[in-house]
Amino acid sequence: MDSLRNLCQFAMEIASTPPPPPAPPASAQIQPPKRENIWINLLCNAVFPAVILTTMSKEHRLGPMWALVLAISLPLSYGIYDLVTRKKWNIFSVLGVVSTALTGGLGLLKLSSFWFAVKEAAVPLILGAALPISQRVGQPLVKAIVCNDQILDMPRVEAALAAANAKSAFDRLLSQVGWIIAGSFVLSSALNFALALWILKSPSGTPEFSEQLGRLTALSYPVITLPCMVVMFFGMWKLLTGLERLTGLKGDDLFHSKRKQG
Repeated sequence: MDSLRNLCQFAMEIASTPPPPPAPPASAQIQPPKRENIWINLLCNAVFPAVILTTMSKEHRLGPMWALVLAISLPLSYGIYDLVTRKKWNIFSVLGVVSTALTGGLGLLKLSSFWFAVKEAAVPLILGAALPISQRVGQPLVKAIVCNDQILDMPRVEAALAAANAKSAFDRLLSQVGWIIAGSFVLSSALNFALALWILKSPSGTPEFSEQLGRLTALSYPVITLPCMVVMFFGMWKLLTGLERLTGLKGDDLFHSKRKQG
């Protein structure tokens, strides 16, 4: 039960915590960035836009174009607000802004649903490709994602790895976890493409298309996110159990003492 609790908390914190900045000089006391609220993130980037598209696209309400514009404005505004309040780029906010901007652009250009399917598949596919590429160039992106010093007590973990002479084994573990997480993104890309082609049947720019776009957004979470989360959780479980094996640290010992007390 403790391992499952640690894994769930680890996953939630990764989703709402950006990679840490370079360490400041000891004399400089910098206030840590405000923690992002993952539930507000979900509401602004997925739930509210889906509700707007499915309920406000009729001509006697906002109509397809203005419903789409309003739906796009929510994640766009959230991304800007997140940047201003937290004073740094958040990769999830950036992806949300890019994705919604592409959705709006394709909708206003009245392109075919095939290009919406391509757009839905492109973002996770790019992320999935970036992980193994970054490993090959010696700057593994997976390390920035899962080995976040705001969550894991990395100085303690690295000291334990050094004491056990397990640095090479840790690098191999990161590579394996990177491929698992990359696989979750590739799975997301394939499911996004198939779901978009299945749902988006009407010409873009019509009320029916906007309603279908809202349905696509709403269904993407149970149909796409849940299977991908299973794969992602397996990767995180492999990382945590691997760290326990390599370092000799157990459970909460991998995390900062402040987190353990919370």
